[in-house]
Amino acid sequence: MRITSLDLLHFRNHVKTQINWAPHLNVITGPNGAGKTSLIDAIHFLCMSRSFVSTTDQYVVNTGESFFMIKGHFEGKIRSEFDVSCSYSRGEGKKIFVNESPLDRLSDLIGMVPVVVLSPDDKKLTIEGPVERRTFLDSFISQISPPYLRDLIDYQKVRRQRNTLLKDFQGPADLLKSYLEPWNIQLVETGSRIIAMRYQVLENFKSFLEKDYAMISGMDLTTGLTYQTFCEPSANAEEIQVQYEQALEESIDKEIEREQTLVGPHKDEIIFYLDDFELRRFGSQGQHRLFALSLKLAQLHYYSDELDDLPILMLDDVFGDLDLKKTEVLLSALQAHEGQTFITSANPVPFGEFVNFDGERNRFYKVEQGNIEIIK
Repeated sequence: MRITSLDLLHFRNHVKTQINWAPHLNVITGPNGAGKTSLIDAIHFLCMSRSFVSTTDQYVVNTGESFFMIKGHFEGKIRSEFDVSCSYSRGEGKKIFVNESPLDRLSDLIGMVPVVVLSPDDKKLTIEGPVERRTFLDSFISQISPPYLRDLIDYQKVRRQRNTLLKDFQGPADLLKSYLEPWNIQLVETGSRIIAMRYQVLENFKSFLEKDYAMISGMDLTTGLTYQTFCEPSANAEEIQVQYEQALEESIDKEIEREQTLVGPHKDEIIFYLDDFELRRFGSQGQHRLFALSLKLAQLHYYSDELDDLPILMLDDVFGDLDLKKTEVLLSALQAHEGQTFITSANPVPFGEFVNFDGERNRFYKVEQGNIEIIK
């Protein structure tokens, strides 16, 4: 899958921008604040219906304007070519269109154009709490499994309704337990499928992670991960259901006391290891950076192995933390990958020493104050 052209209107510091992309490597340079990240963030919007930089859509509207519009033209194997556009206006919200037809649900866009993003914020994946790792895993699986995304959405709805009942009910506990039963059934069914899929994907993911960490780090350290949930995880959802029902029964009194759902995949954790030590607790800053980079490269290669269409890869200001040797190793890996890649960099990096920009396969762009120029 690749994007061939991008149109921006009032998106961040791009007042009106149109650009055509190269099919393989697209390197975007320029000073901080020039609009480099905005370009790949716009592509992310068209793939995932949201920004990877801002938490709220209104923050990406150009100063002094009330709306933004993005449009991209894509080409792939499953869909030969199609347009995706996104519009947002204050007061009306966000709308997504595919070939000018509106999507009823924003979630229908997920997976249409698989994308992998590596940014400086990805250090949170290994340093901060379990929410970061669950979010990464859910986004990872949702792009390759529409049923998983539907289960995730349904689970969140059921949990919200169940929490509301636990919080607002004023009657006797026995009556509350009977009212909770229909929600428990839905919680167990969707939650068990989520856990089974997470376990299955993570088990397959381990080999990709180990290979990519060895490649990018050049170190003889073995990577590992452990999936922690309330039960003994497996790829069999029916086996998990039995354990889930028992765990809910054992925790019901505590849930009534705390007025919230305490058992389920919303509490899951993923522990990362280098050799025998836990990365989050004992890893150095350099190991955290390389591990996060390896996670995203492993995601890229997992998608490439799993999907008919290759994903789009975006690296936002990643090379500033890499020495020359690791820069060469990473660029060699990116050139070997046949999919489309976008690289932004504020710092001078000798891309020309490792990448051929003489043809149309790769392109070098310079951005200044929202204006883009192709550098030959």
